[in-house]
Amino acid sequence: MSKKKAVVALGHEALGSTIGAQLDAVRKTAKALADLVEADYQLTITHSNGPQVSMIHKAMTELHRIYIDYTPAPMCVCSAMSQGYVGYDIQNSLKSELLKRGISKPVSTILTQVTVDPYDESFYEPKKAIGRYMSKDDADIEINKGNYVIKEDEGYRRIVAAPKPIDIVEIAAIKALSDADQVVIACGGGGIPVIEQQHILKGASAVIEKDSIAGKLAADLKADELMILTSVEYAYLNFGSENQTPIKAMTVSEAKRYIEEGQFGETDMLPKVMAAIEYLEAVPDGKAIITSLGRTSDVINGAAGTVITK
Repeated sequence: MSKKKAVVALGHEALGSTIGAQLDAVRKTAKALADLVEADYQLTITHSNGPQVSMIHKAMTELHRIYIDYTPAPMCVCSAMSQGYVGYDIQNSLKSELLKRGISKPVSTILTQVTVDPYDESFYEPKKAIGRYMSKDDADIEINKGNYVIKEDEGYRRIVAAPKPIDIVEIAAIKALSDADQVVIACGGGGIPVIEQQHILKGASAVIEKDSIAGKLAADLKADELMILTSVEYAYLNFGSENQTPIKAMTVSEAKRYIEEGQFGETDMLPKVMAAIEYLEAVPDGKAIITSLGRTSDVINGAAGTVITK
């Protein structure tokens, strides 16, 4: 039986939000991923980085406040740091789990850049909150630098753009490792956003939504399946109400109709369904699954999650 090529997108539940919590979380996540490898899936893994990139951004900003000679790290550098740090924990834990099961298979993390359009509308109306809560004085300093700030109940936070991904710069390397039946961790946190300026790639002050890049990655790899592992077992109709109903299966046209009805939360389920649609429109014979990390073994048997097909 030929291997199934799958892109697996890991959410916050799979990673935790602090260094210690992440290490504990990825050990559990590694077991679920190893189950897929044992079931003859060829995996390319991508992951979120919200808490991680915020922690790094805050740490680098505070370092500059204490030691003025240290320059604050731009968002593209914080994204790169988070890719390396999260990828390291995943590949280390997964490699260890595979060896425990007698499976010798390379697991690699690729530092991945993703091009974005400098004229993407999100640059004009940034909405993605990152970093620490600030005082009014600190917020004014950020505004004077030309950065965007939003006021929340706990204080002020910097907000950045979340542009749509265009191209995955290292896609050839990802494909080469995937075709060699290696486990690949790529496009972490949505990838490092870069803008093409002639032959130069310049880091952008932005973040890319990890669900969006998961759909793009699965499409580029022509994956058989896109698995989006999140905190809920299904996508739901009328979510949060007394008559919420799990969606066991839906087509792309049904998904688009539910989107028009406003069935999916703008910041949680909607990006996942949109990623599935993008993937399936590029790979019509593929299958997208949205479910929780804890149901991964049931996904193997086709007994869990919302299954989306063309």
